Amino acid sequence: MSAVAACLATLATGCQSSAPGDREMAELGYSRAGPTDLAQLTDWMTGTFSSAGQAQADPNNYRDIRLRMVRIWPDRAGGPWLYVEQAAAAAPDRPYRQRVYRLALRDDGALESQVYELPGDPLRFAGWHVAPTLFDALSPTDLAKKEGCTVVLRRRGDGVFVGGTQGRACPSSLHGAAYTTSEVTISPDRIVSWDRGFDTDGRQVWGATAGGYVFVKVRS
Repeated sequence: MSAVAACLATLATGCQSSAPGDREMAELGYSRAGPTDLAQLTDWMTGTFSSAGQAQADPNNYRDIRLRMVRIWPDRAGGPWLYVEQAAAAAPDRPYRQRVYRLALRDDGALESQVYELPGDPLRFAGWHVAPTLFDALSPTDLAKKEGCTVVLRRRGDGVFVGGTQGRACPSSLHGAAYTTSEVTISPDRIVSWDRGFDTDGRQVWGATAGGYVFVKVRS
């Protein structure tokens, strides 16, 4: 199998063989990312997103979720950094997922979103998206990186960012899972995110089964 074919076969979860060169990326319809792409990715990811429309259309498979991402530490090196909060629309003050993302360019021409956990009880940071300067009391050294959970993104010819985690590298114990995967598509007005957990035999034990959640941007 050629490097291009191998990369295409593993596109949803990132290329796990050698990184594609510029020519191979072009053949796949992707371009080498630069600072402008990183800035645009940050802009597209920042804001409030809702899956209400999808939940109304398919209530058996999707819930009404709010996803909020705000820039923190704008003057700190090593970023951009985003605080992320995900909560059911019915309980916005009780987020079930809170993370910090660090966005960066990679040497292979892709971008990546590194995932970090907050210190202590994350619920004490709930609602801080409305006042992101509160995070000035913290620093990156206070965070714990989730090894193996970095999302690798490439930019398609139509400008959309697509990618995901790498293989089985991101651990998860939720509902008996051994690892989790994430597939992501990011465009100007929405984020499609498909997070799933699998056991050691590769059977899905949590997450949507019909496809990714469609989070439509409702506020920048």
